[in-house]
Amino acid sequence: MPALTRAEAAERARILDVRSYTVDLDLTRGEETFGSTTTIRFTCAEPGATTFLDVKPGRLHRAVLNGRDVDPATWHDGRLPLPALAADNLLHIEADMRYSHTGEGMHRFTDPADGRTYLYSHCFLDEAPRIFAAFDQPDLKAAFHLTVTAPEDWTVLANGTTTRTAPGRWHAAPTPPVSTYLFAVAAGPYHTVRAEHAGLPLGLHCRRSLAPHLDADADEILDITRRCLDRYHEIFDEPYPFDSYDQAFVPEFNPGAMENPGLVTFREEYVFRSAVTDTERQTRGVTIAHEMAHMWFGDLVTMRWWDDLWLNESFAEYMGYRVLAETTRHTGTWTEFAASRKPWGYDADQRPSTHPVAPDDVPDTAAALLNFDGISYAKGASALRQLVALLGDTAFLAGVNDHFARHRFANASLADLLDSLTRASGHDVHAWARAWLRTTGVDTLRAEPAADGTVRVVRDGTRPHRITVATHTRPALPGTPGSTGTTRATVTGTLDDTTPALDLPAPAGTALLLPNAGDLTYAKIRLDPDSWTTATRSLGELPDPLDRALLWTCARDMVRDGELAPADYLDLASRHLPAETDTSVIAGVLAFARGPLADTYLHPETRPRALAGLGAVCLRLLDRTAAAEEGPGGRTGGRPDGDTAGVRLSAVRGIVDAALTEEDTARLREWLTDGRVPGGPPLDPELRWRTLLRLCVLGAAGEDDIAAELRRDPSATGHEGADRCRAALPDPAAKDAAWKALFEHDELSNYRLVATAQGFWQPEQADILAARVPHYFPAATEAAARRGAAVAEALGRHAFPAHAVHPDTLAAGEKCLHDGGTVPALRRALADRLDDLSRALDIRTRHPH
Repeated sequence: MPALTRAEAAERARILDVRSYTVDLDLTRGEETFGSTTTIRFTCAEPGATTFLDVKPGRLHRAVLNGRDVDPATWHDGRLPLPALAADNLLHIEADMRYSHTGEGMHRFTDPADGRTYLYSHCFLDEAPRIFAAFDQPDLKAAFHLTVTAPEDWTVLANGTTTRTAPGRWHAAPTPPVSTYLFAVAAGPYHTVRAEHAGLPLGLHCRRSLAPHLDADADEILDITRRCLDRYHEIFDEPYPFDSYDQAFVPEFNPGAMENPGLVTFREEYVFRSAVTDTERQTRGVTIAHEMAHMWFGDLVTMRWWDDLWLNESFAEYMGYRVLAETTRHTGTWTEFAASRKPWGYDADQRPSTHPVAPDDVPDTAAALLNFDGISYAKGASALRQLVALLGDTAFLAGVNDHFARHRFANASLADLLDSLTRASGHDVHAWARAWLRTTGVDTLRAEPAADGTVRVVRDGTRPHRITVATHTRPALPGTPGSTGTTRATVTGTLDDTTPALDLPAPAGTALLLPNAGDLTYAKIRLDPDSWTTATRSLGELPDPLDRALLWTCARDMVRDGELAPADYLDLASRHLPAETDTSVIAGVLAFARGPLADTYLHPETRPRALAGLGAVCLRLLDRTAAAEEGPGGRTGGRPDGDTAGVRLSAVRGIVDAALTEEDTARLREWLTDGRVPGGPPLDPELRWRTLLRLCVLGAAGEDDIAAELRRDPSATGHEGADRCRAALPDPAAKDAAWKALFEHDELSNYRLVATAQGFWQPEQADILAARVPHYFPAATEAAARRGAAVAEALGRHAFPAHAVHPDTLAAGEKCLHDGGTVPALRRALADRLDDLSRALDIRTRHPH
């Protein structure tokens, strides 16, 4: 189906004004299709003109325009021509639509735990026509009137509050004008927790088999919801603009969440079945705050076209981290942002596929879909944080509120927002945007001690930076995290074209100069030699977790840029991670060290030593926490950042993932048999499947073990775990079955396909996988063309043979891209993975040992 081009959308918006959609869905027609009847009222500025409707049916039964039948045979490739429009038009469409199993359109899922079926919509970015006929572009907003027929024991949720009007018949309250991609409906025997806040109905929803887990966390989720609503009402003049606030945790959801007005959908992994760290609870809270911010940024005021995606995602990303920290006990959000989220932006911005936060041109919807990446989210949020540092919070919020008032329930562009911010602040925000939002790449900030006792900070790059430099003086080093003897001072200044170097006073005895303390700007940092020496000796002893996160990210960037040997990074981890108390820092370091560093940057012969070292680090973490006295809620009494249970859980995960030797596998087998870790947590479902996966990879478990574990945990997550384990078995027959499931058969749902892909390629199995590597590229190309964008992205991201760090792999991948034929979602994913592969080859060349 052709992507909608920007030119086509502009022409349609020029002549059409859509007033309303009346949508009637019949969800009782079986397992394959559902009925969809749509009536659209719209005007045309040029009577007699022709346009087209977007509709992707299983079967198009009838189309009537202003009382005249439109021949369904004229429908082609997702578009129905509409000739001879009147000034006022009434269009009626009757169709059967197909259910999806890839998280697009109307997704249908049957819970293996109890056989109950659940549906939910996902209309983003251009999938609404899989559910109802539409003029599917963000700047043709309209009111929605929805009715649904469903099985009598089902609940129906929608953008507006829903009412059961008869057995199996539901009516949703009409919406204000919203974009088609924000239409939402969910139906099934959902378990519901109801509440209210300041007169606003609140709801939490999940599958019934997850009900005990949602109930256990409902108070926490609702508390965060209420606190965030209150905070947004404090900082935004416009009150929450919809009639209710439902949050549905739905199965096999592709993104983290979706900001449908009044009915936010989340991936159900946020309903925790197993133990999690405090950082993971914080991440859920950030996502709740992020999606709520969209009620204003994106739903109330919507971008005109997808080039202004940042108006949605960058703002929601920034507000999510900010508001959660301002309103809840999760005050360390920016530490996690620096440790894990921001590196996602740095990585994306250094690839050939980089793009500006606000690109000049997004030619069509296929191109727009590729921009949902670390640049639009992490870099965009970082840019906004820098803008607030420049303008001040009062002026920034005044500009935002002016923007909301001028474009309420309408569409706006980057220029519109910049005008509002400029009026409110008196700054030339357009000039700031040219430097920050229209350019690509990452600046680098370097701090050096000057001969006169000052600190000189210089930049490699072109953007202005309002930054803080922290100085740590020697008397506090070494020490312990949180030591009251630490001496830390900060100074602030601005780097721009008129001030290319920043000279700041430094206290006597300064041992460590840290540019961008507080992480207020988006730039890589590099330390002077003395500061780096101090960091390598004392990183784990710095009292501020954000300082530690910034230094770990600096070390990570140095490895990726070839400036620091991977072995030296592992040495840092060995020396400093065992004393770390912040689980976001632990998670970020272990994810990098155990993932790209151990699996791709290191030469294969050095990998066993690296895994042994990481396992030893995690054992030391476990030993440190095993006897810790827990305070209320599982937090260590008196220890800063004291999520002791979370540190212990992180350590156990790390031990499992690093297992390699016979001694390691014996330990894991003992844990699995006993059902708990000595001195650590019990093995809940997540840890059991993780442990079994590692045993399968190492050939220490097999099909009988997988079948037994699936009997223990027959949930949807259990089936994904079994798929992952089976694909990981070092057995030719198992590999052949997994290959066919990934690339030849089209039966796996999106989640089960990802699980199979995650299990398939294993560095320990390089010999038995070698012959399959060159076949990956044509197989992925063919499968992606058949199955659509969501599967294409998954095949490029998760099914790529990342372990095969060899020039032949790079050559085969580049040939695949050069030959053409790859759909855009796969092409972007492959380009990024090949760039990662090229970087790994370069690191291995620079550091041969």
